[in-house]
Amino acid sequence: MTVLASLASAPNRSRGRLHPEDDSGPRGPRDIFQRDRDRIIHSIAFRRLRHKTQVFVAPDGDHYRVRLTHSLEVAQIGRTIARALGLNEDLTETLCLAHDLGHPPFGHAGEDALQDATADAGGFDHNGHTIRIVSQLETPYAGFDGLNLSWEALEGLAKHNGPVAAPEWALAEANSEFDLELDSWPSLEAQVAAIADDIAYDNHDVDDGLRAGLIDVEALLEVPLVERHWRAIVERSGELPPDKMQRALVRDLIGTMVGDVIAETQRRACEAGVGTASEVRAAGVQLAGFSSQLGKDEEVLKRFLYDRLYNAPELLSVRAEAQRVVTDLANAYRANPKLLPSEWRSSDELGQVRRIADFIAGMTDRFAIAQHSGLIGPVKLPDRF
Repeated sequence: MTVLASLASAPNRSRGRLHPEDDSGPRGPRDIFQRDRDRIIHSIAFRRLRHKTQVFVAPDGDHYRVRLTHSLEVAQIGRTIARALGLNEDLTETLCLAHDLGHPPFGHAGEDALQDATADAGGFDHNGHTIRIVSQLETPYAGFDGLNLSWEALEGLAKHNGPVAAPEWALAEANSEFDLELDSWPSLEAQVAAIADDIAYDNHDVDDGLRAGLIDVEALLEVPLVERHWRAIVERSGELPPDKMQRALVRDLIGTMVGDVIAETQRRACEAGVGTASEVRAAGVQLAGFSSQLGKDEEVLKRFLYDRLYNAPELLSVRAEAQRVVTDLANAYRANPKLLPSEWRSSDELGQVRRIADFIAGMTDRFAIAQHSGLIGPVKLPDRF
């Protein structure tokens, strides 16, 4: 196996942090990327992910993924790929753990509602809000706002899905302060974090969908990638009880996808002739990803999940109610900012709308439900799904 260690982001060659830091006092034997990771883990925003929806709006549904467990699973997959390729595991883990910090309550349903409610103030984008959180809203340090992450961590979060041609206001604001070179591809660590995210949610949404009874096994087996793995499991282990079969399927699908990404990333890097982390950024193409065939198979799986899970009638009605909660809260706070805690108020009209978005985006699902119930009226969402 070819190890791409020469393409790794090296902590001793980091472009540093926006704000110089006084390293006097106890800090422990950690490099800049290890500190980035630890700052994410110890942040308030990271802790809130335990009560933020991944797919299912389930305040008390213990067995479904939420943003926190999803982020941990992405980190496990990202570390595995980074280690096999000889990349920096700490930077990869930082990006995996932090990539969903900016999500508001109720997943993409909440994001859509918040975008509509604040469109006249530039709208809302969870990726830009992640940067806003780590650059401004988390305030654990005396000398500056934000977590003061390394340039490489900020770059990886900003370009989570590749180059950004037209950054929305929050990302543009952060970029004006610390140029993240938004028009280029990010480090290989960031690219690995992005594909690890795809691998995690593809497979764990299959698991959760089956568990919730929203995905039918017979329909799922019409997806060629799934059918091949299902058949291989039966040949290897015989007919298993449904729960064991489900878990074996998810394990094998993840293993196949991880192995494919490792081999394909090696192939693309060699073909591109890149030899350093800087050359990765200058290559102008995505280097970490699925092979052509597996990419096609994964797209079929994604279409199945959109048709049978994300757009399932049972979820659409729940999503509509979740969007009503976010919309009602935004409208109430805009009509009367005195309903907000004092630290979230602003004398500037544009700034006030954006502070309202900051406040709502920071809410967990259950806190948003409680706020709506107290200020506006009852919420009709299931206790579990």
